[in-house]
Amino acid sequence: MSASARGRFIAFEGGEGAGKSTQARLLAEALRARGTEVVLTREPGGTPGAEAIRGLLLSTDGEGWGARAEALLFAAARSDHVEKLIRPALGRGAWVVCDRFLDSSRAYQGGGGGLQDADIRALHAIGSEGLLPDLTVLLTVESGQTAYRLALRDRGVSDRIGGRDLAYHANVLDAFNRFALAEPDRFAVVEGDGPPEAVHRAVLAALGL
Repeated sequence: MSASARGRFIAFEGGEGAGKSTQARLLAEALRARGTEVVLTREPGGTPGAEAIRGLLLSTDGEGWGARAEALLFAAARSDHVEKLIRPALGRGAWVVCDRFLDSSRAYQGGGGGLQDADIRALHAIGSEGLLPDLTVLLTVESGQTAYRLALRDRGVSDRIGGRDLAYHANVLDAFNRFALAEPDRFAVVEGDGPPEAVHRAVLAALGL
């Protein structure tokens, strides 16, 4: 597979324990095996500045942040990420595979935190010039499977956002589902309950690969 004049930007979204990191890694490996340059990254994070903000956001020390402060911090981290890593990679024809992007802010600080979607999008327009993925893969997982995966991943210790109550996370999932229904051309919904390799095959099919 040869690189195009502009690369493709693929984001993985979903609730806690949906398998986003695993599927992002598997996609990156599959693309590299086909000879494609791939930048595998995450949010918040991906650049030194954004990783520093990630530490502030997810730390369980102190009182934490309100939804508005969280949204501002995520937007700042994303701005640095887009400017210094994502846009340059796309510009040279690489594929960017990202574990979370704008829709996580919309779902967590919007759906979970109660902020207006228009406000979060306005921050994104200012900070990242409105950049959106070419395709967002939304992984959906049944609650029982989610609990099992989180137990394996966290071993009883969650970060500040992941450790919020069930009602918060239910609102997050509802928001993701609304986004996918509203923008079917940008979202591909993939069931994430099966074995990682089976889910990976479904992801490749959704991408037409």
